[in-house]
Amino acid sequence: MLERLTVFGRKLWTSVRNLISVADPALSRLFGFLPSFAGVEVTEGSMLGISAVWRAVNLISHTLAQLPLRTQRDIGGGMVAVTGSFLDNPGMSGVANAPISVTPFRWKQMVLSHVLLHGDAFLRHIYGGGGQLVGLEPIHPLSVEVYWPQGGESPVGGKWFRVLNRDGSIEVHDASSLLQVMGFTLDGLRGVSPITVARTSLGTAIAGDRAAAKMFSSGAAVAGMITPDDEWATGDAATIKAEVTDAMTGWENAGGVAVVNRKIKFTQLSLSAVDAQFLQSRQFSIEEVARWFGVPPFELMQTDKQTSWGTGIEAQQRGLGRTTLAPWATCLEEALSTLLPKPRAAVFDFTDLERPSPDVQQGLILARWEAGAATLNETRRALGLDPVPGGDVVKGQAQPAADPAQAGDPAHA
Repeated sequence: MLERLTVFGRKLWTSVRNLISVADPALSRLFGFLPSFAGVEVTEGSMLGISAVWRAVNLISHTLAQLPLRTQRDIGGGMVAVTGSFLDNPGMSGVANAPISVTPFRWKQMVLSHVLLHGDAFLRHIYGGGGQLVGLEPIHPLSVEVYWPQGGESPVGGKWFRVLNRDGSIEVHDASSLLQVMGFTLDGLRGVSPITVARTSLGTAIAGDRAAAKMFSSGAAVAGMITPDDEWATGDAATIKAEVTDAMTGWENAGGVAVVNRKIKFTQLSLSAVDAQFLQSRQFSIEEVARWFGVPPFELMQTDKQTSWGTGIEAQQRGLGRTTLAPWATCLEEALSTLLPKPRAAVFDFTDLERPSPDVQQGLILARWEAGAATLNETRRALGLDPVPGGDVVKGQAQPAADPAQAGDPAHA
């Protein structure tokens, strides 16, 4: 099946099974543009091949995915959690004949990863027999084309979504049947993909990894080189190599004197200044990725900076929650809240993530008891201890009189 596409004013015929997104680097290559100034192709796969990117995307998506995503209702005086929402199991894990089946953790991780890498996540509505919304199916962003309506069209939400399914079929949706979770955007049509805007920066990191691999696969990654002063007979090279290795390597030769019964010249090979600078540039790419994703370098295992130690680590971790995790959480919360009846909303519970260190938390719990703001048993439960009889009192309050029947009074036996 062929279909005509108009791209940059050019009419193209393509198989619907091989449609490419306008964000795909293959499109740039089609028109003769290099994917990056480094000359390497930057795709979802090659981008995740950078260890710092893998760590940053997993850190953000997994940290938020482990937080409870609750449906809350505004009762006027505050928000209370409600149950029975489709957000309790949006990936329909364990549901028979469901189009998807992923756990809530994996569903949140997948959606957030799509937004982090492509600037958008797309969720197809799944309805039950009564027409109620029962789940949301994540669709890969490269399989979705977003475009404004033309003429007198009035799609719900103001945009059309053209989806290429795995079987090659094409569906057209609006906001009534497909939800767009949009990240940072410049036009409101689509989110900005790091694969596009960070192509040169990430392409440099990818080129560095490939250059390092090439250097070790075909370069001189050896300790030294032996050259003869005279001609060697056939087979002498292997024998001399074995003699030198036996005499100069291994812990048993440490501090000893090497004796080789050959007239040879040994040249030690060391890392040149150019190679050393190359390794420093690869290390700098970790800081580049940290800037793109807003993650402290120490979270990407870059721990050689003095400012990353001591109290700075705790401050940076708290900053990560406020300046990086919270915006991504809000992005998903607001999108999902549009599917809930008012005054309900989707909210990530950051309680466990924002909990202070154990010593500080214990001090706060005891301070509440000292101030009379918590009962004895509430304090004990918060400390992980079992409640005690008569402990439902605050500090300084007398314990309630015991029930005679419970105390063994014969008149109430």
